[in-house]
Amino acid sequence: MENKMTKADIVREISNKIKMREEDVQNIIEEFMKIINRSLAKGQNIYLRGFGTFYLKKRAEKIGRNIRANKPIVIPEHYIPAYKPSQILVEKVKKLKVSSDNKDSKASKKS
Repeated sequence: MENKMTKADIVREISNKIKMREEDVQNIIEEFMKIINRSLAKGQNIYLRGFGTFYLKKRAEKIGRNIRANKPIVIPEHYIPAYKPSQILVEKVKKLKVSSDNKDSKASKKS
């Protein structure tokens, strides 16, 4: 089993599971993502029971550095999108048995 899933994989799996055309499932997923994007852009959090919460995380103002000019710059306070999994999801993932292939790929990424 491969260690990643793409949007196309999700569309295919849902389509097979509920016997709906892939094009229709694709449109639903696209609209779902647009709604999440618009909601976050308006400052709204999204709560999906049993899955998790998409929310805005505040980053404080800080001093960075313009490497080319070698001068400090002020990075203003801003928000970034974040995701916090539900406790149910966290418990399911904790029970996951990690194969030696997954451990090896993680170790090679750190190197």
